[in-house]
Amino acid sequence: MLPRPWPNSAALARAFRISSLNGTGTGAWIGERWAVVSITVVAALAFLASLLVGPTGFGLPSGGGVFGIIFWEIRMPRALLGALVGAALGMSGAALQGYLRNPLAEPGLLGVTGGASLGAVIAIHSGAAGAFAAALPIGGLAGAGLAAASVLMLAGAHTGPLTLILAGVAMSSVAGALTALAVNLSPNPFASVEIVFWMLGSLSDRSLVHVWLASPFIVAGLLLLMQMAKGLDALALGEDAAFNLGINLRALRVIVVVGSALAVGAATAVAGAIGFVGLIVPHILRPIVGYLPSRLIAASGLTGAALVLMADVVLRLLPTSVDIRLGVATAIVGAPFFLWLVLKSRRELLP
Repeated sequence: MLPRPWPNSAALARAFRISSLNGTGTGAWIGERWAVVSITVVAALAFLASLLVGPTGFGLPSGGGVFGIIFWEIRMPRALLGALVGAALGMSGAALQGYLRNPLAEPGLLGVTGGASLGAVIAIHSGAAGAFAAALPIGGLAGAGLAAASVLMLAGAHTGPLTLILAGVAMSSVAGALTALAVNLSPNPFASVEIVFWMLGSLSDRSLVHVWLASPFIVAGLLLLMQMAKGLDALALGEDAAFNLGINLRALRVIVVVGSALAVGAATAVAGAIGFVGLIVPHILRPIVGYLPSRLIAASGLTGAALVLMADVVLRLLPTSVDIRLGVATAIVGAPFFLWLVLKSRRELLP
């Protein structure tokens, strides 16, 4: 008889009373609740700042005119996409780190980001993006879907997290090679520049069309990941313990991969490659909300949204002649953080 696909809540409760990963007691619980409330407030303020702040002025539109057009056609889509993209990256990073039990895991590890980038690059290279504005995000979504399906097929149904990581790395390598080939074979330098700038990641020049295209996939992916939070809690005790608690490990893996692919693929399709958010956010939050994935996933979504929105607001206000891309800014911040994680892991392994 196959194990149940959903965890036994009573068994999980008993297990985590005995072996909590972040302490016990009413005080800890209240502190975590206040932390989630604070994170929610910060995310809301970041969204409001994204609506209010820009190089053309500060505030909400009082009527029609140019400022009203700027608000509804530029700032509103940018703020909505920033919140959706940040939530997708943060929540996917927390879910993948929980499933793979690897603190260095992040959404790009599954090859979905590379696949989405390849699909968008093909749309630009073929000229479809110039003929049809929605062709670029649609191409990115198609590339992300194919990459996720390929990773699942390569990994197989009965293998562990290591095989999934290897399949994702292989898919990322293939997608990266094909993307470089597309840039190399670009028919003119303007197409090459457009491809490179899109791959740097940005929320500028996006419209409500991008929001309507991406939001159903991102929301569906986030709901799948939140639904798997208790299963990831059980997996934190080990695969044998999770199996004995009634977790269907195969279903858990498929849903985590599909949820991450939907959310991150759609985010990359409309905003380009924005790295390190999914890596950084869970590490920031663990000392605050705890180490259990059920406590971390939703908080990571809110923090990811706040981080992306605040970074975008800062980039808008920088007095530079050339716009700095959002993906470049997150990489500048994230790369040193990644190096710090590597050094920390090395120190912990030393005798």
